[in-house]
Amino acid sequence: MRIGFDNEKYIKLQAQHIRERINQFGGKLYLEFGGKIFDDYHASRVLPGFKPDSKMRMLQALADDVEIIIAINANDIEKNKIRGDLGITYDDDVLRLMDVFRGLNLYVGSVVITRYAGQPAADAFRKRLADLGIKCHLHYPIPGYPYDIDTIVSENGYGKNDYIETTKPLVVVTAPGPGSGKMATCLSQLYYEHKHGVNAGYAKYETFPIWNLPLQHPVNIAYEAATADLDDVNTIDPFHLEAYGKTTVNYNRDVEIFPVLKALMERVSGTCPYKSPTDMGVNMAGMAIVDDEAVCDAAKMEIWRRYFQTAEIAKRTGGSNNELQKIELLMNQAGITANYCPARSAALLREQITGAPAGAMILPDGTVITGKTSTLLGCASSLLMNALKAVAGVEDVDVISDEVIEPICHLKTEVLNSKNPRLHSDETLIALSITSATDDLAAQLVEHVHDLRGCDAFFSVIISPADEKLYKTLGINLCCEPKFEQRAYYHPRQ
Repeated sequence: MRIGFDNEKYIKLQAQHIRERINQFGGKLYLEFGGKIFDDYHASRVLPGFKPDSKMRMLQALADDVEIIIAINANDIEKNKIRGDLGITYDDDVLRLMDVFRGLNLYVGSVVITRYAGQPAADAFRKRLADLGIKCHLHYPIPGYPYDIDTIVSENGYGKNDYIETTKPLVVVTAPGPGSGKMATCLSQLYYEHKHGVNAGYAKYETFPIWNLPLQHPVNIAYEAATADLDDVNTIDPFHLEAYGKTTVNYNRDVEIFPVLKALMERVSGTCPYKSPTDMGVNMAGMAIVDDEAVCDAAKMEIWRRYFQTAEIAKRTGGSNNELQKIELLMNQAGITANYCPARSAALLREQITGAPAGAMILPDGTVITGKTSTLLGCASSLLMNALKAVAGVEDVDVISDEVIEPICHLKTEVLNSKNPRLHSDETLIALSITSATDDLAAQLVEHVHDLRGCDAFFSVIISPADEKLYKTLGINLCCEPKFEQRAYYHPRQ
């Protein structure tokens, strides 16, 4: 797959730029960290060459100067808000994040519960943190936030919040998800630092949209597609254009809040060093793009994926139609259609020929491989086996014998009472692994499983949760035609 992004250059530039920003403010910077701090697979898909852990590696380069604060909204705790990508609650994710940071020798100073108003679940979480020996601070709702600046910057506003003692030059404020109060935490800390006579600054680190790419660049359009449910819209930064005569890209919420943020910073510390939302950012991702054509192609594929993923959600829930319509407009802007990926045409043609669900996958060399539904294997299993044989350079022979598959099918139907006798892809992979103990060909296929990471697969129907989970575990990008194989009212999601 073509590389369009220089990851090592990015890490070096990013760390250097953040050090410069720390020095700009006299040695203390509160950095609001937006997006996913690690496992950033969206960035790795649209910027081929970007590693999902790049941000963490950049922080590790600054490890001696870094302290982390994790913010979580008390209302999200109370509502048991779930991270859609991980399926865990935000409060559990706080603990997961702490474990990851500690495992990388990054210092987590404390947790702050924002918008705290005595929520029982938040109190329970505070106790849970205390029992684990984790420092926890409280920030409270402020009447008139964010527009009543007189109240916000007063003893009845930021002054009611707990002050978080920090010891490092760079304080990274991150969170399980959006709306957690990261910016408010940074500004509250600036309020206290100023009262204590400490020079400190604020900056924002968001990877997308990339400020020095054109507004209609596919990478920036892909960001809009990824956040269609949040109503984020890329826009030209009018403040930057007016101040410097240069066109840069930001997104609507930062542009809308900038006048208020500027006034808050002026009230907190006497001056605001920024003339635009773009000025606040420290993202250097655009400087590390080395092949724009490769990046554009990858971003268009991501827009295509987002369309079918949203279409599947709409089919399952009856909702998301507004998001789907928005992504359709974004596809038009990017100049792509539903048939942009050749795997879709191949899967639909295979289904038409066989009369049963089918799938197709684009291998790293660009070859399109298909898989059909058979008596013993579902289309996801068949596609997985055919793809493994192709990347391993093995001719099209039956690697797993019927003698191995049939007892598993019997177990499923006769013992476990499953209506579907065919093997799912996870069951097929286990059968392949068992066979590999005595068969060199099967062992060869197992050795090539990792070669499928990053490939794109498309299915003519919505596949089972078991198959979907296995494909995602293997790192295969997965999309389905928004239709079910069976005519039924209920379709399981897990």
